[in-house]
Amino acid sequence: MRSVKRGFRRLSILPGMLVPLLLTGCEQDMADQPKYEPLEAAAIFPNDQSARPLVEGTVARDTVIEPRPARPPLPMTEAVLKRGRERYDIYCAPCHGRAGDGEGMIPERGFPRPPSYHTDRLRNAPDSHYYDVITNGFGVMFSYANRVAPEDRWAIVAYIRALQLSQHATSDDVREAGLEDKLREAK
Repeated sequence: MRSVKRGFRRLSILPGMLVPLLLTGCEQDMADQPKYEPLEAAAIFPNDQSARPLVEGTVARDTVIEPRPARPPLPMTEAVLKRGRERYDIYCAPCHGRAGDGEGMIPERGFPRPPSYHTDRLRNAPDSHYYDVITNGFGVMFSYANRVAPEDRWAIVAYIRALQLSQHATSDDVREAGLEDKLREAK
């Protein structure tokens, strides 16, 4: 009786082993389709390349496209400067430093040091340069287009200009702006 049970047990294992073997050989057509590898030559196309050229006007998925005025569309008010300072302190100061000198906490930890806003090159750069850098990134700085609204980018540009002026203002600039009384009150 024992030998009969063993025989049935062996027979019951056999279909379990045969079914997977039979299924592995079925319908390999889906896996073995003809296809082109990237940059492989393809005689069926006029230029013999399998990679097709992009359609004119194609834009990457995460590209921000927006019209950019050459000058800030915001009036230069105290509220705009306060907003610019707030946004600058959040997004820019960790790398560029609170004074815009490139002495932020991120470069202190070994990351690349950004340039100071107080160099002649950046003081003479147009406002649109700063807006473009915030929007698209530059060098190791990534784009802030998805983090900073366009109005806030212009407010940051206005604040950067105020930082630059604060480091390079002369007594004549203070007199021309009529700020002598405010400076005396601050002391």
